[in-house]
Amino acid sequence: MQKVTLSSPTGDKYITPSKVVCVGRNYVEHIHELNNEIPTQLVLFTKPNSAISQQLNAKHSNDSIHYEVEICFMYQQGQFMAAGVGIDLTKRELQATLKQKGLPWERAKAFDGSVLFSDFVPLPNIAETEFEVVLEQQQDVLQRGVSSQMITKPAAILQEIQSFMTLEDGDIVMTGTPKGVGEVNAGGHYTASLYIDGQRVVTQSWDAA
Repeated sequence: MQKVTLSSPTGDKYITPSKVVCVGRNYVEHIHELNNEIPTQLVLFTKPNSAISQQLNAKHSNDSIHYEVEICFMYQQGQFMAAGVGIDLTKRELQATLKQKGLPWERAKAFDGSVLFSDFVPLPNIAETEFEVVLEQQQDVLQRGVSSQMITKPAAILQEIQSFMTLEDGDIVMTGTPKGVGEVNAGGHYTASLYIDGQRVVTQSWDAA
């Protein structure tokens, strides 16, 4: 089972999420860049624990991979108790084919190695907090998004998920990606950072293979 790191002043803990719950189409400009329709209901899908990886790959089974950086939350005891940054990796061409046929996205979204996470850090009150996520490649900004731009905010996302699905302690919720998604380049150096109220709290880098 794959683990993620929860960092705190009292020492790191290693958490095993049972699943990752992902929000799709939560930033208007990203919806437009992929020529999708703005949803009338929160779009949700899941990734299994086996999707979690530490290695950023440019291909999977000969399919090219696209990056989507996201603000992420770890769930515990009924609430989001930690935050981090994640990269949702997507087989974009396959996803487009599946959508055209009205089929589920799992083959394009939930394959092994399809999600990467930074360490997670304990949270303040999310209702009063501004979150920002930035993805860079060799210091060029690829994506930048803030929680105020979300169609559905973090607290409402949690409420909607809990209306029909049980979250286990340690589960992770990814809240959607801002505009700027693109193809992972083999040999590229990617850095994702999370800011809370303007202060950078987490940074994680990966070299794409």
